[in-house]
Amino acid sequence: MNDYNIIIGPVDTEKTNIQKEEQNKVTFEVLPTANRVQIRKAVESIFDVRVKTVRTMQVKGKFKRRGRILGKRKDWKKAIVTLMPGSRIKFFEGA
Repeated sequence: MNDYNIIIGPVDTEKTNIQKEEQNKVTFEVLPTANRVQIRKAVESIFDVRVKTVRTMQVKGKFKRRGRILGKRKDWKKAIVTLMPGSRIKFFEGA
């Protein structure tokens, strides 16, 4: 499995921005079948940083209604990666 296939993309919300600035934690949407070891290796190789811990969780998709039609968003997996002190991901820095 390729490292670039494991990490789908960053999760950019107000809460994740606060975590990034205050606790040096970065949040990613990852492949649902990926485990913590694979996520750690992928982040370290792609972004050239050192990872302290990886926490994962399954996010259930919400039910949404549009008029009479009821739909459901997809389920996905989220990984919160804590970086070692001094490590930063330039991808998330200001434009």
